[in-house]
Amino acid sequence: MARTKLTNTIIEAAIYGFEAQKKSIDAQIAELRALMNDASRPSSTEEGRPKRKRRRLSPEAIERMREGQQRRWAKVRGESATKAPGKTSKPKRKLSAAGRKAISAAMKKRWVSLKA
Repeated sequence: MARTKLTNTIIEAAIYGFEAQKKSIDAQIAELRALMNDASRPSSTEEGRPKRKRRRLSPEAIERMREGQQRRWAKVRGESATKAPGKTSKPKRKLSAAGRKAISAAMKKRWVSLKA
């Protein structure tokens, strides 16, 4: 810093600002130390409470919940709610053995042409 441009008022203001920052940092350090001390001591409320058992749902109940949620989302999306969720009208397509051989032969031919 160049001393010629600094006046006493500027220096005093800087000192005041740094002291304020120091006080703020000291307060934050004190809060963190208090938290650290509190965390090391076990709380009396945590010791006295028994752990709560998780509720078990039957597979039928889970399925009813799943269907209800799917119906609600279908309603949001504007689809018909009577349509069975997860069921499609088209059967799943399968690749025949002849089709699989044709694809394999075409790929082998393509690889040979790329390597040449």
